Amino acid sequence: MATSTDGHGTGAPVTDPPPDRGDGQPPRPPAEPFGLPYPGPQPRRRSANPVVLRVTQSVLALLGALGAYQVGRRIDFGDLVGDALQYPVYVGAIIIGALVGWGIGGVIGRWLPSRMRAIDTAADKRSAGELAVGAIGLVVGLLAAALAGIAVARLPVVGPYLLLPVVLLVAYIFTRIAARKHADILRLVGIRSRSSATVPPRIIDTSAIIDGRIIDIARARFLPGQIIVPTFVVEELHRVADSTDPEKRARGRRGLDLIEELKAVGESRVQIRSGDQPGVDGVDAKLVSLARDLHGSIVTTDYALNKVARIQGIEVLNVNELANALKPAVLPGESLNVRVIREGREYDQGVGYLDDGTMVVVEGGRSLVGDAAHDVEVTSIIQNPSGKMIFARRPGSV
Repeated sequence: MATSTDGHGTGAPVTDPPPDRGDGQPPRPPAEPFGLPYPGPQPRRRSANPVVLRVTQSVLALLGALGAYQVGRRIDFGDLVGDALQYPVYVGAIIIGALVGWGIGGVIGRWLPSRMRAIDTAADKRSAGELAVGAIGLVVGLLAAALAGIAVARLPVVGPYLLLPVVLLVAYIFTRIAARKHADILRLVGIRSRSSATVPPRIIDTSAIIDGRIIDIARARFLPGQIIVPTFVVEELHRVADSTDPEKRARGRRGLDLIEELKAVGESRVQIRSGDQPGVDGVDAKLVSLARDLHGSIVTTDYALNKVARIQGIEVLNVNELANALKPAVLPGESLNVRVIREGREYDQGVGYLDDGTMVVVEGGRSLVGDAAHDVEVTSIIQNPSGKMIFARRPGSV
């Protein structure tokens, strides 16, 4: 970090430009004071969709004009303002109704897109079975509400006013119960639900795709739930694949190939999610915003994105942390204390076991059978799907 010595003489600290990340993404902004990572750009205020806004205003303006027309037909403007002004006032009332509808449409048109996005987000967090059973519950609830409405409508004075609340309440109760018990309902009709609603969706970062180990993790079934690859991640890989730098171009093409392999391994669980995060700049900020909207977790190998997402309360699955947790307990050349309990298959071999049950084959360890624990030197480790085996030798032996 350098100190400014320009003509202003403020002496403010100036950070050096951040280095290139090497994967085609723009450099990250510098860290904030006190060592906290930069939390990413804040979302801008989302503007209303102009098409939705104009359509809503036009529809409500038309409804307002029709409403004013119907009301005007029931009012005798000739008695109020005279026959000469009857039609101008009638036309003016229709225009006022249209303007009121246009204004209300402007308010609703600005509110409607955010509600539609909320519905999309809620639908993404529900399984197809839950949505289907919930829709059937809504139909059954409306039928039950119609039967209840017959009795409610006959109540004196308050009956007509209670009809709509009763219909809405009964329909909501049936829909809610059907959605919450959708798995049991499907099981009653012989359909086994494959819902993974208890597992948050896994959103894959560019770095995790290029790294490649995500394929082995998915193949081993250690990545449950829906796997989401956003289109802005695919577009970033495409930009890297079109880079003039041969190394970046190779990484980008490798990432695109690995997406196809991930789709083949994950089958129907892998979804290429279309759409963008409006008002959010940068792939990392979009990943955080998408994970927040879907209540999902981010799979990455990027250390900075790992820190930024966790600061903002997003669950992160770091492939590097998983690899570090699964690394061998011992490495070749290290010393290991083991008690040899029986002879091995080969000449002069002894066999012992670690506390976790791992077999240790000691070259030259036949003479140690039955003795107390001895220090041996690890020579190699064999790892396969059936388990792990360690080969060692007595210190000083060849």
